[in-house]
Amino acid sequence: MTAPNSGKAADVAKTLGLDKQSATTSRLKTYLFGGAAVLVILLLVFAWANGKSASQVQYQTQEIKRGNLTVTVSATGTLQPTNQVDVGSEISGTIKAVEVDYNDAVKRGQVLVRIDTAKLDAQARQTAASLEAARAKVQQARATVTEAQAKFERLVLVQEASGGKVPSKTEMDSARATLQRAEADEANARAAANQAEATLDAQRTDLVKAVIRSPIDGVVLKRAAEPGQTVAAAFQTPVLFTLAEDLTQMELHVDVDEADVGKVQKAQTATFTVDAYPERTFPARITQVRFGSKTVSGVVTYETVLKVDNSALLLRPGMTGTANITVQKVDNALLVPNAALRFAPPVQENAKPAGGGGLLSNLLPRPPSSAPRQQESADGKGSHVWLLHGEKLEKIAITTGMSDGVMTEVLAGKLEPGAAVVVDVIEAKK
Repeated sequence: MTAPNSGKAADVAKTLGLDKQSATTSRLKTYLFGGAAVLVILLLVFAWANGKSASQVQYQTQEIKRGNLTVTVSATGTLQPTNQVDVGSEISGTIKAVEVDYNDAVKRGQVLVRIDTAKLDAQARQTAASLEAARAKVQQARATVTEAQAKFERLVLVQEASGGKVPSKTEMDSARATLQRAEADEANARAAANQAEATLDAQRTDLVKAVIRSPIDGVVLKRAAEPGQTVAAAFQTPVLFTLAEDLTQMELHVDVDEADVGKVQKAQTATFTVDAYPERTFPARITQVRFGSKTVSGVVTYETVLKVDNSALLLRPGMTGTANITVQKVDNALLVPNAALRFAPPVQENAKPAGGGGLLSNLLPRPPSSAPRQQESADGKGSHVWLLHGEKLEKIAITTGMSDGVMTEVLAGKLEPGAAVVVDVIEAKK
């Protein structure tokens, strides 16, 4: 009875299609196990290759060479004339005429402006009349003195002739006092006359100053005078013109930072640029480093004056100049890039993650770090560079000198021109 039942079961399975489903499931399991094995092998190979490539680092190098090194100090300032004069008025009045304009070349003594002198003329005439009256009073007082002196002398003669009997002592004292009063009146009249004369001289001087003239040979930079304008010089002299003596020779006043002022000295050369001519440099020479300091926004600077030749008249007062002052210069020096002095080789990452991580963490690759971590100098003192020999680095201690911010002078050390020093890590080889 078993055989017939088994046959019936097989017939039922065949009828329902269960025997085909079982075969398909068997083949699917075979494919899954095979694919999993291939995936594991690929992950192991990838992890091994990635770990190997991570240990290989590529370095960027630069050759050491000989050349000239120039150290400069940068500072900014403004251009100014060598001699700039503000011309104003010492008297008050109404401007009658203005005889110069902006940019006009003027000569010493040339008339710039005229002030109306009608009031000054009247005052001068009045003072002249007062002077004449004072001089008349001087003559009158002198006549009185002469008269009093003659009377006193007669009394003296009479007294001598009478043996001292006449005139009396009272009369003699009165005559003497009269003479002294007359002399005092004469002195007072002379003083009044001198005072009137001085007043007249001052008023005549004001009349001369009413015609304002140029004190120098130069160029008109600014003009603040117009015909009909009222000038009030009671408390402060108003500035009517600003003149520059010679624009062919100018000065560049720059502010040097306190950290650099120790390097800057008189007679050092410099070059500067202005915004008006960005592609052109102009030569200059330091004529003065001032001791007085200025503090702006917490920054201490020292004003330094540079002499500028402006024969072509390209530069104008007030322009902003950026100067590069040459403070040190050395020829045929052994130069190393500053980047080589800052370089430190990357630290090799050999430590494994804590806790093992399990099979999955060992099979799956970890993402690379964003940048290789660099080790610090062992002693932290002195300067050194790294030379590349194949895949190995060699540390070379050196003594450095001047630096211009890009290259540094090597004073001592086992380096030769043409040696390649490491300046940076490029990337790990893939």
